[in-house]
Amino acid sequence: MKCHHCERDIDTRERVGFRDYCPSCDRALHVCLNCDFHAAGYSNDCRETQAARVVDKARFNFCDYFRPAGSSAETTAKGAGPAEIPGKGARAQLDALFRKKS
Repeated sequence: MKCHHCERDIDTRERVGFRDYCPSCDRALHVCLNCDFHAAGYSNDCRETQAARVVDKARFNFCDYFRPAGSSAETTAKGAGPAEIPGKGARAQLDALFRKKS
């Protein structure tokens, strides 16, 4: 994971605690801006539909759904399973579904 403020790589093999701080800039790590679910434009800027609303995305919070940003990509790179890339293959699936039969 990279710190949202200073871009320093942070080792996140273990769980990120609610009050963990970046060793470089001393900013909180358990924040929405460092979360894999954070996505501007979604409801509450979060792809997790059951997460409680957090107003200040740069302050630490107690969200139980927090997952360090990049954790799913790192897991996939280590061979834990196939990568699910949104949109990849979707057009092929639609074409196969609506293909005219000859």
